[in-house]
Amino acid sequence: MTTDSVGGFARDRFAPVRATFAANLANGADVGASFAATLEGEMVVDLWGGWADEARTRPWEKDTLVNVYSTTKTMTALTALLLADRGDLDFDAPVARYWPEFARNGKAGVKVSHLMSHSAGLSGWKEPITTKDLYDWDKVTALLADQAPYWEPGTAPGYHALTQGYLVGEVVRRITGRSLGTVFREEIAGPLGADFHIGLAASEDHRVADLIPPPPGGGIGDGEQSELTRNMSSNPGVDVLATRTRAWRAAEIPAAGGQGNARSIAQIHVLLANGGVAQGKRILSEAGCRKALELQVEGHDLILGVPARFGLGFGLPGPQMPLPNPNTLFWGGYGGSLVIIDMDARTTFGYAMNRMAPTTTGDLRAFGLAMDMWQGLAA
Repeated sequence: MTTDSVGGFARDRFAPVRATFAANLANGADVGASFAATLEGEMVVDLWGGWADEARTRPWEKDTLVNVYSTTKTMTALTALLLADRGDLDFDAPVARYWPEFARNGKAGVKVSHLMSHSAGLSGWKEPITTKDLYDWDKVTALLADQAPYWEPGTAPGYHALTQGYLVGEVVRRITGRSLGTVFREEIAGPLGADFHIGLAASEDHRVADLIPPPPGGGIGDGEQSELTRNMSSNPGVDVLATRTRAWRAAEIPAAGGQGNARSIAQIHVLLANGGVAQGKRILSEAGCRKALELQVEGHDLILGVPARFGLGFGLPGPQMPLPNPNTLFWGGYGGSLVIIDMDARTTFGYAMNRMAPTTTGDLRAFGLAMDMWQGLAA
């Protein structure tokens, strides 16, 4: 894999980004990948290259899509932020205001902000479920409404790896009468012409790259785990090969099932980096965007086992995640995908790939590219 085989462009000041991206493909760190960045709403880097499958028979094209796992959560959060900005959703309100059944089993006081910040105590299902159940919206949301929290809501973060999308998504559905994926498509992705999907049409299957599972011992569920972490990772177990199926792609799994690429990830989050405006269209107010920065909970994450700081739907920088500028949002997906929104620099970075690393929320490939970006911005 040579530099010449990388598609797309990088503005001159960001030439090191292209060099790092090409090196990752050449040395095997990536099989197929995309990286994109915006500045002041303008795309300044848009790169893709490599292969869409492990056998290296399908080139990674300009419009290749891939399942980005938890980077999908940022799209779900953005949808909720939009409803809040319009006055249709109050993050400080109890979830039960919108979803009355949710009040069962001691959850009457759980706030929407707790869902957004992984602190609702509903990090997994208590009833045994299967991967197939994830495609049954009514079943998995009803189970969450019925169960008691694992810990006192609001007191500690505990990563809601799969459940968060259903929880926030059901609130969105109760408010709008539309599914989360539909609201996202009609109100955000569609108006911006962004190629990101929560619930993918069969007509687009030919564009989807195959995720390549992480090495043995490096997946979710491997190694020693607490009881809470085991519940999150094994009920149901995470089957990377399920992402290659029509059932997974068609389903709306708003915490983990999004299909997109670096360009669409960077393009959509221009809204947050640019005070609510993208491509000349105002979709959120500046105040509505900055709501995401409001710290909701911090401390030792009961699931991930590391220090965490959560705003409304996004990770915030801190000692464990030092970033150059304070008003920065980020999150990543199982295997390595990542989005960073730096409101101070008015820039966004997106990374999506198919060779999965043993990580749940981004890895050094994406952060290396991001550091090259920040150096270019400072030049």
